[in-house]
Amino acid sequence: MVEKFYRLGCDIGGTFTDFVLLNDKTGELKIYKCLTTPKDPSDAVEHGIREMEKNTPGFVEKMDEVIHGTTLVINSIIERKGAKTGLITTKGFRDVLEIGRGIRYAPYDVFAEFPKPLIPRHLRFEVDERIRSDGSVLKPLDPEEARQVVRTLLKMGTESIAVCLINSFENPTHELMLKEIIEKEAPGASVSFSYRVLPQIKEYERTSTTATNAYVKPLTGRYLSRLAGRLESIGFKGKLFIMLSSGGVTSVETAAEFPVRIIESGPTAAVIAGQYYGKLFNISEMFCFDMGGTTAKSCLIQKGVAGVVPTFEVGRVQRFMKGSGLTIQVPVVDLMEIGAGGGSIAKVSRMGTLQVGPESSGADPGPICYGIGGIDPCVTDADLLLGYLDENYFLGGEMKLNKEAARRGVMEKVAKPLGVTFIQSIWGIHDLINETMAAAAKTHIAEKGGNPKIVTIVAFGGAGPVHAYSLAKKLGAPRLLVPPNAGVGSALGFFTAPRAFDLLRSHKVSLANANFLDIEKIFKELEADATKILKKEATEKDIKFERSLDMRFVGQGAETNVPLTERDFTKLKKEEVRRRFDGVYEKLYGRTYPDSEVEFINFKVRASLPERLLRLPKFEKKKRSLDQAIKGKRPAYSPVARDFIPFTVYDRYKLFPTAKFRGPAIIEEKESTVIVGEDASVSVDDFGFLWIDLSTGQKTVTKTRTPAKKTSKR
Repeated sequence: MVEKFYRLGCDIGGTFTDFVLLNDKTGELKIYKCLTTPKDPSDAVEHGIREMEKNTPGFVEKMDEVIHGTTLVINSIIERKGAKTGLITTKGFRDVLEIGRGIRYAPYDVFAEFPKPLIPRHLRFEVDERIRSDGSVLKPLDPEEARQVVRTLLKMGTESIAVCLINSFENPTHELMLKEIIEKEAPGASVSFSYRVLPQIKEYERTSTTATNAYVKPLTGRYLSRLAGRLESIGFKGKLFIMLSSGGVTSVETAAEFPVRIIESGPTAAVIAGQYYGKLFNISEMFCFDMGGTTAKSCLIQKGVAGVVPTFEVGRVQRFMKGSGLTIQVPVVDLMEIGAGGGSIAKVSRMGTLQVGPESSGADPGPICYGIGGIDPCVTDADLLLGYLDENYFLGGEMKLNKEAARRGVMEKVAKPLGVTFIQSIWGIHDLINETMAAAAKTHIAEKGGNPKIVTIVAFGGAGPVHAYSLAKKLGAPRLLVPPNAGVGSALGFFTAPRAFDLLRSHKVSLANANFLDIEKIFKELEADATKILKKEATEKDIKFERSLDMRFVGQGAETNVPLTERDFTKLKKEEVRRRFDGVYEKLYGRTYPDSEVEFINFKVRASLPERLLRLPKFEKKKRSLDQAIKGKRPAYSPVARDFIPFTVYDRYKLFPTAKFRGPAIIEEKESTVIVGEDASVSVDDFGFLWIDLSTGQKTVTKTRTPAKKTSKR
C-alpha cells in the first residue's frame, strides 16, 4: 500500500488558480500559479497538477487529500448563470422574494434599485396548505394540486426546484409529501427543500436561501462531479474536500447538496490563514488583506478569532449599501469584499473623472500587459509601469509582461482623455484603487469596534503585497506582515481550516414553558445529522460538538447567541439559562431587563473533527550576507519624491532570519512582490515572515513575534 503524506490546496480565483502542495512529513511546501480557465475551471486544476508533477514526480498517488475553494457559486449568482429554477411555496407567499423585509436600503432615493430575484415570478407557484407556528396542521396539502404544480414546472423546462412552505421548520410534513411527489414525477430531479437547507424561522431569509441553493445546485453538482472525475483520471485516489463559507471544510457530497454553503469558499480561506497567524504570533488586532486579480477581501481578526455572522448579501446593486443584495442565511466569515484587484479596469467616467473598478478584465482577456487580448488598462498595467513589477519576473519569469503595450493603453484611454501626464495617470490608477480599499477598510474596522491605527495588516494574494504598504499608510497602521508564499495565501489557508459543519433548527418557545427534554431531543437530532455528514471522513468518536442557543426577549426582533458547554441540556436549570442570557445580553448592550420574559428561537450545533495543523518550517540560521539577496536596483515611483527613484530589489528566497534593511525596497518572489516605502524598515523572522514597521508619527506597540507553542497533529 502506497503511503500518503501529501495534501494539496487549490484555490480558483477570478484571475488565477493557486496551488500549494504540503508534505506532512517534512513541512515542505511547493507552490504553483496559473491563469484560471473561466469556461471550465477544472481545466486549470488539471493543468496545474500536471505542471507540479514535473517537479515532484509521483506525488499524485501519494496525495491523501485535495482541499478546494472556488468562486464558481458566487460568480454564477452575480452573473445570473445558474439553472432555470422554479419555486413551490404556500398560498399567499409567491412574492416574498420581492417583498423581502419591506425595508428600503435608501429610503430617500425614489430610484433605488433592488436585485432581481433568481426565480422570476412566472416560475413561482403556490399550493393551498398551511402549517401553524406551533407545527400543527391548519390546512392539509392537497396531493393532486401539488402534483399538478410539479407537472407544470417540469413542462416549463425547469432544471431545479425550490420548495419552501411556511413553518416547515416546525413540521416538514407537507414538504416531505412534495418530496415524494417530485421523486415519482421526475426521478433524480434537482430539488432543494427548506426543511433541509435552512430549518429556521423568518420566511424571507429561508425562502431566499433555499431559492439560491436550488439556483446553483445543478451547476455546482456538475462541476464537482467533473472535477472529481478529472482528479481520478490523473491518478488521485484520496479524499476531495471543499471549503465552506463558515471557515470549515466539508466533503464534496455535502457541498454538492448544499452549494449555498460554499458561496464565499475561496475568500474565506485567506481569513482562516490570517486567523492562524494571529494566534501563532499573539497579535490581538490583525487586519487580513487579500487582493487578487478580481477582488479584494479583508477581515478584522480580534484576539486570533475571525467573526462568523449568520447572514450576508450577494450581488448588491449598490456595492456598499446594505440591503441592496440577495439575502443568504448561512454561517459565513465576517469579511468585506469589494471589486478591487489587479484586473480592475481604469477608465474615464461620464463625469470626466478617473474610475478604477469594480469591473475587471479577469483572466480572459486580462490586463493589457498579459498580451492575451486585453485592451483596457488595469491596475496591474499601472503597477508594472510604476516599476513595482518586473516584466521579466512575473510568476517567476513564466509569464512575460508587455510593458510597451500597457504604456500605449494607459496613454490612449486614461492620460489623453483626462489631459494629465503619463506619470499622473499611472499613479492615479494605483492610488485610487488604494483609496477605495482604504475607505472600505475603515468602515469595516469601525463596524467591528476596531482601531486602524493599532492593527497589524497581514497581506495575501498576488496583488496584496504590492498594495499593502500604501494601504497601511492610508489607514495609519503601524505594522505590516507578509507571510512566505503570500501570493497563494488562500490555498495555504486550506491547511489551517477545521473539518466542521454548522446546523441549526428553529423552535420558538418561551423559557417558562420550555420542556428541556424536547430541547435535548432537538440537539441530539442535529448532532445525528452532523454525524451523517462527517462520518465519511472519520469515526463517530472523533467528532466534537459545540452547542449554542439563540434567545431573545419576547416581542424582540433580534436574537442573542448564548454558548453552551453542557452535553446534556436536561441537567440545566431554567434559572441558570436565564442568568447566562442576561450575562451575554448585558455584555453586548450595557444592561438587561430581568423582569421581561425571554424565549428560545434557534438551537445550533457545530460539529468538527480534530485539526491537522499546518507546521511552519523554520529557516536555517546560516551566516549570510544581505548583499547576496540583492538583485540590483530598479527605478520605481515614490509618492514622497513624486518621481521615480532607485528601489533596491531583493530576492525573497535569499533572505534569512535576522536580516534587516530599510526601504525603498522591492522584495520579489515567484507569486507576488512586496513594495516597501522610504520610511519603513523590514526584518525577517525564523519562519521567513517579513515584519515591516512603518513610521507613522506615533509610538508603535511591538508584540512578541515568538509563536505560541502548539502541538502538531496528524
